[in-house]
Amino acid sequence: MTTEHSQSRPLTLERMRLDIAAILGESPDQLENDDNLLDWGLDSMRIFNLSVEWNKTGLELRFADLAETPTLDGWWQQVQRQQSGV
Repeated sequence: MTTEHSQSRPLTLERMRLDIAAILGESPDQLENDDNLLDWGLDSMRIFNLSVEWNKTGLELRFADLAETPTLDGWWQQVQRQQSGV
């Protein structure tokens, strides 16, 4: 899912899409930004695992916030807020 360099690279929308697709065993181009990822089979343990990996980039994504808005758009908005310091 991620490489040893994950801490030095900022999280991007494309990386998020790739990580989600990998954990689901799906093709990244099948995932739309507004798809409910729970409908794709993403469960709480997988959301938690993704948050742990993404937080290695210096973010502080909370599992509860990700679970509340289970779309790529919703998650990306959270990342952008943190990356911009808002």
